[in-house]
Amino acid sequence: MRSAFAFAVSLLVVSATAARAEPPKLAVFDLEMIDTSLQGEVSGPRSDEQARLLRAGDQVRKELADSGKFRVLDIAPVNAAAHGSNLQACGGCDVKLAGELGADLVMTGVVQKVSNLILNINLYLRDVHSGQLLAAASADMRGNTDESWSRATDYLVRNRLLAPNYGAPQAR
Repeated sequence: MRSAFAFAVSLLVVSATAARAEPPKLAVFDLEMIDTSLQGEVSGPRSDEQARLLRAGDQVRKELADSGKFRVLDIAPVNAAAHGSNLQACGGCDVKLAGELGADLVMTGVVQKVSNLILNINLYLRDVHSGQLLAAASADMRGNTDESWSRATDYLVRNRLLAPNYGAPQAR
């Protein structure tokens, strides 16, 4: 899946650049939470985690936009509809919403929380025109803090989404 992701992004960037002389348009939706922890079961959603979800989405958008490999679109026109849906299980509503923005690609993400010590961030990239999943990237976090979320998000963007040779065999 790693080399498929790198290939898919490279192909999209090259074809989009050749066809339009600009990077592909990408809609990055706010991350969602799947909380299977005992604390989540008892207490429900935590405001600090909800704020982290929003910051992580902003961080992904900023880092991808700053890379120049994507033209990251403003999701504000469809953000309320996105927040009212479960983007991971809505039967392609993420693709539909991104299409309304004129995007070529859509990225969704989910943070899975097992406990305050064990969390995981997953990002999914789809082609808006075909609806096909192009790639998935994942990073584990240890600790439920602003710093651990920010570092895991940064790691995913730098070492998975933007890595030039992501998935390529490493020289010894």
